[in-house]
Amino acid sequence: MSPSQRGTHVIVVGNEKGGSGKTTVAMHLTVALLKSGFRVGAVDLDLRQKSFWRYLENRAKWGVAQELSLEELPMPKFLPIHGSQHDSRHTARQLEAEEFSRTLMDFADCDFLVIDTPGADTHLSRLAHTHADTIVTPLNDSFVDFDMLARIDPENGEILGPSLYSELVWNARQQRAAAGVMGGIDWLVMRNRVQSTRSLNKVALADRIEDLSKRVQFRQARGFGERVIYRELFTNGMTLFDLGGRGSPRKFGSMSHLAARSEVRGFIAALRLPQLAERREAA
Repeated sequence: MSPSQRGTHVIVVGNEKGGSGKTTVAMHLTVALLKSGFRVGAVDLDLRQKSFWRYLENRAKWGVAQELSLEELPMPKFLPIHGSQHDSRHTARQLEAEEFSRTLMDFADCDFLVIDTPGADTHLSRLAHTHADTIVTPLNDSFVDFDMLARIDPENGEILGPSLYSELVWNARQQRAAAGVMGGIDWLVMRNRVQSTRSLNKVALADRIEDLSKRVQFRQARGFGERVIYRELFTNGMTLFDLGGRGSPRKFGSMSHLAARSEVRGFIAALRLPQLAERREAA
């Protein structure tokens, strides 16, 4: 049974390019959903760096140190997942698939499951993409990162065709359809670290992303700016949505903080999650 058929909306934060801000996106999304009253699960598939896992551990430790209740500092349900070290590649993948399926079932009581994936092509990451209801791809505002989505003709800058990550998402969509799962995969590409200054490179990149979005079917959203506050909050396991509350390590109120929170809220709105819309209507 697929996660969506169980009622759990699976959101995969993915990009095979490292350093695009996946963990920051995953953490802020998780806390935003928690503070909206949803039951949220979290999984980190980056088995080496485990940045999302450590972010959540930091949050749990900070909550204990500050004697904060779960109402004051909500926590997701987060469980570990392990890659197989079996000598046989076929057996290793089979074991990983079985563990991944069991882990998904453990989140059957959650409204949402947020999965952070590594900046690499792994079997577990591919499994996650095939089970996604929503895929979020943070993308640094450069042609270096865009190369993961499409191949570019170096002479005229035209798109030659989809690249590695776009093909991964396409295959995930095909596998989902072949399995008979109702509903497709909604894919949102968010441009991170967009500079306020206008340049020819920025305009050219925007044009290529717009062209590619129509060809491989993804939606676009403005991502997060290059702000120190995102990096500072990691050690305490906090997000912009936690600032200002009891036990907060930082005060909230600077123009930069306000702009950053606006960015995150804009991203959440761009996801167009039906559960959020239904909750707002009910309220």
